[in-house]
Amino acid sequence: MNANPGEVTRVQELVYELKIDQVMTRDVISVTPDTTLGDLKELLRTKRISGVPVVQEGALVGMISIENVILALERGELAAPVGSRMTTDVVSVRAEDTVVSAVNLFARYGYGRFPVLDGKGALVGILTKGDIVRGMLKRMEVEWQAEELERYRASHIFEDIESDETGLILRYRVKRQDFIRAGEAASKIKRALERLGAHPRIIRRVAVASYEAETNLVIHSVGGEIIAEIHPDRIKLVAVDSGPGIADVQQALQAGYSTAPDWIRELGFGAGMGLSNIKACSDSMKLESELGVGTRLELTIKLQ
Repeated sequence: MNANPGEVTRVQELVYELKIDQVMTRDVISVTPDTTLGDLKELLRTKRISGVPVVQEGALVGMISIENVILALERGELAAPVGSRMTTDVVSVRAEDTVVSAVNLFARYGYGRFPVLDGKGALVGILTKGDIVRGMLKRMEVEWQAEELERYRASHIFEDIESDETGLILRYRVKRQDFIRAGEAASKIKRALERLGAHPRIIRRVAVASYEAETNLVIHSVGGEIIAEIHPDRIKLVAVDSGPGIADVQQALQAGYSTAPDWIRELGFGAGMGLSNIKACSDSMKLESELGVGTRLELTIKLQ
């Protein structure tokens, strides 16, 4: 996170907001298993890339990189087919996933690129770290004037409303392991705050915290609810579930600790930074949990 506690930059927010299909390279350069390593070497040189997917009859069958070419050069095996040297245990990402899930995979595997598949398993793009950076910069360039020139003090949200206690309550149900819709509640809360005229920096903090809380419900609970209470001086977020509960709350608050199974980690979720990120975005946070009963996470972000 940032050096300043609770501060979330637009770059950090975009990692949660953008989908992979918004930043990926769609014009995919690929080879077939029969392509020679010598031809691959020339392709990588002319296209100035360091690896490509291997496709046979329209289906992704492997990945091949410049490291394989270097090894073939050392052994004098440039006439060998790509199929004999490619990696067949391919880790891919989905076009509809968020960029943050891909960032987690880059950190976990250290790969230079991931093939991007659509809902039917067809290859539709390639994703590199450079694609993510370029995609975010382009988005920021488009949004810069619209977002940064129209700044409002958050205390103005309810400026013209007179009452003893004014507030707006938003509720969103979250389903267990619904990774396709994970993040929808956070996006709706973000849009509501934008329409109410909240300051962009406040919106960023709320967006990250609510996304992490929602993802925790998807991964670790049997389903639950995200509640956003918007008041003139603060925003309170509550994530509540009737799931299995947390055995050790203090351990769960440690950065990097996660009980997510391997298959969820393969999707780019469950990196163990959720509660740490939420705490960094909040002015106050309280986590209560009881085994066999459920968990309640409550956090407050001040609007002043």
